[in-house]
Amino acid sequence: MLNFALVATVFGLTFLAELPDKSLFASLLLGTRYRPVHVWVGVAAAFLVQMAVAVTAGLVLVTALPHRMVEATVAALFAAGAAWLLVASFRPQDRDGADAARQAGPPPFWRVAGASFAVVFAAEWGDITQITTANLAARYGDPISVGIGAVLACWLLAALAITVGAKSLDVIPMVWVRRVTAVIMLGLAAWSAWGALS
Repeated sequence: MLNFALVATVFGLTFLAELPDKSLFASLLLGTRYRPVHVWVGVAAAFLVQMAVAVTAGLVLVTALPHRMVEATVAALFAAGAAWLLVASFRPQDRDGADAARQAGPPPFWRVAGASFAVVFAAEWGDITQITTANLAARYGDPISVGIGAVLACWLLAALAITVGAKSLDVIPMVWVRRVTAVIMLGLAAWSAWGALS
């Protein structure tokens, strides 16, 4: 039987945990560049697979590695992502090339969905959402209810990020989206590094 109270609890916890997450920012950036529906399909599939991993094997992965190693790796990935975003935000924007690419036609569905899947799938390894989901599944012994709550929260957040991101270019220049995301990622890198050292 599905435990609806547990689904709601996990949904709320996952929603809050995923708000400042790198996957959310990756979804937002992808949504500004490609068709939102194509991006969401890939992102949703990645979240589904990652939450399945979390409820079945995530607990083993987290307990098998030392906490400091997980935190140090996450800090390095955040810092690398922030550096890439900052460097990209200071490069001159080739508007003519972008317009020419658009005239050639949008990339096919499978390419956008596949790239979106790969980005989020890679970003979620060792993520706080994955770890939290694994711990909740182990604590309550109900992987189905925990998995459903976590997946629904991730899907809703991704949909919000992608739709807001797709419309944000009319109001906010992409250069500033990249810079703000990079600053947030640097903050998350510092937080993870602090966790690794303490």
